[in-house]
Amino acid sequence: MTAPSPAAAFIDFLAPAHEVAPALIGVEVLVDGVGGRIVETEAYDREDPASHSHRGPTPRNAAMFGPPGRAYVYRSYGIHWCLNFVCGPEGHGAGVLIRALAPTEGLARMRERRGVQDVRLLAAGPGRVAQALGVDASFNHRRLDAPPFELRPRPAGENIQVQTGPRIGITRAADVPWRFGEAASPFLSRPFPRR
Repeated sequence: MTAPSPAAAFIDFLAPAHEVAPALIGVEVLVDGVGGRIVETEAYDREDPASHSHRGPTPRNAAMFGPPGRAYVYRSYGIHWCLNFVCGPEGHGAGVLIRALAPTEGLARMRERRGVQDVRLLAAGPGRVAQALGVDASFNHRRLDAPPFELRPRPAGENIQVQTGPRIGITRAADVPWRFGEAASPFLSRPFPRR
């Protein structure tokens, strides 16, 4: 059994993806000092037909089957890099897609990388997150507990209301409510449906 990654003692990366995903809301992720507070995530598991790991290990998804507390970076539609955090036991094939951040550090670098000034558009969407953080294929398999990554816990005692809903942009298992977000955050990639 793989020992839990010290990437963040406040996050149990050995837990299932659908438990790690809401626990990451409010956590700050920085890459070389640039980043922000995670406000939106999606969970994916090997038993989930929408997951890259569903059909087993391949060269593309190998990081998902590696140790928890690592990065899984893939290219979406051949255009955008996307950042995921690997979780669950090693060999299982699960991860959490980082869908949106509320920028807190390195806004000038984010604006330069993204070519936009509106802070709400810097990291609202998984492709924007990776671009704003400067994440590409070279970050695949990297530990989240070592530079250039840094994870910081949400402030002690902070009460965050987490909404859930169906994931975005998938056709299989589209009704599974494994999208998580900070309620009413202006930095979400898309608002959650009203109940």
